[in-house]
Amino acid sequence: MLKYMELAYEIERLIETLPLREGGRLPSIRTLSQRYGCSKSTIIRTLQELERQHRIYAVPKSGYYVVRSRAASEDAGSGTLDFISAAPDPELFPYLDFQHCINQAIETYKNDLFVYGTSQGLPSLLRMVRRLLASSQVFTETDRLFVTSGVQQALSLLATMPFPGGRRTVLIEQPGYHLMVRHLQTYGIPARGIRRTGEGIDMEELEHLFRGGDIKFFYTMPRFHNPLGCSYIEDQKKQIVRLAAKHDVYLVEDDYMADFEENRRADPLFAHDPSGRVIYLKSFAKILFPGLRLGIAVLPPALAEEFSSYKKLQDIDTSMLSQAALEIYLKSGMFERHKQRISRSYAEKARLLHDCLQKAAGPLGDRAAFRPSSAPMIHTHLDLHPGIDVPRLAARLDRRSVRIGTMDPHYLHGFPRDNLLKLTVSQVKADEIERGVELIAEEIAASPLNAAKGRPFS
Repeated sequence: MLKYMELAYEIERLIETLPLREGGRLPSIRTLSQRYGCSKSTIIRTLQELERQHRIYAVPKSGYYVVRSRAASEDAGSGTLDFISAAPDPELFPYLDFQHCINQAIETYKNDLFVYGTSQGLPSLLRMVRRLLASSQVFTETDRLFVTSGVQQALSLLATMPFPGGRRTVLIEQPGYHLMVRHLQTYGIPARGIRRTGEGIDMEELEHLFRGGDIKFFYTMPRFHNPLGCSYIEDQKKQIVRLAAKHDVYLVEDDYMADFEENRRADPLFAHDPSGRVIYLKSFAKILFPGLRLGIAVLPPALAEEFSSYKKLQDIDTSMLSQAALEIYLKSGMFERHKQRISRSYAEKARLLHDCLQKAAGPLGDRAAFRPSSAPMIHTHLDLHPGIDVPRLAARLDRRSVRIGTMDPHYLHGFPRDNLLKLTVSQVKADEIERGVELIAEEIAASPLNAAKGRPFS
């Protein structure tokens, strides 16, 4: 990364500290030059870049000041710590860069964007995506790629369309992605669950379910699981792929947080799949912004034609304007620059959340257990004592301006539930994480126990 871009990130972190909230004056160019050990010209270029992004503004003969943030001022007014929302922090959205890409897309493609495209996607975007996926060890040809209106559309199509062999049942991890759970139950799609914990799943149970003969695909989030936050180790991934090939079951791999993987040796299921059983899904919602509504699906050849037919019936094509803007965003290098920025922010928050929960482990005693993963992530979970009533806990915390959520939406009806508390800090300010965790720990420690609900966890 260029020096001035690294400095831009450092100065953004400086802006986020308390003395430099909206309207605050930045240190002088000379002071910044001395602080970061670089030339004044590099500092000036960095400040010009931040000004272009509307993060700061210049006052002649006075200096540079922090632009007032509408989202930040609204948050400050509410004073609520949101440990529920998994959407990216709006302050990290690349508004201006993407606005430029939309304008450039209209100028470049003109009339092509205002007529129907193809169900597969804009060809130039597919070529860019193919190169992007290769950096995550997903090597494929463009004829297997489909641009969808978010990963949610891909999941809807896969759950609905017929699969080879006439199998109808979807297997899903429990707890699992709440919108997939809701989709399966709303449309009456046959579904079964398999328990997942921080350690993974029971491979013998998985094989038993595969052997039953009616599983058309197993929907899984191998890394940064939603809502648990944990990831499979490499041996577990390989074993899942082997079992799928052995029992002729497809795997739908939702790799929605792939862009935040720091371990270069952590490959997706797709990389271990020589038999073509893995359907790979990638989202841009968590790395850019949810409203973009663009996802990528990599289909095995045996399913590509059927998937295309079902997609045509649902929406003909995905927004061509969004696709063209994303292509320019990827090609220009803006995506990589933004990825570095948001990844650093999330890594810092993940470390703070991990450290704060570790610190709270003592006061929590046997009322809650935090089992940290090897790679801290911005969302995780606590195993609560079975006697703690989570809705009541949430109500008490809400009165203290802390929002937490229950796991209920993440389970299929009738599936046995662990007493878990999910936590995510994507929209919690870094300097507020410790206070939020302390309040949560206080309320858990003070929670009355319902003895009828069983013994503490082991």
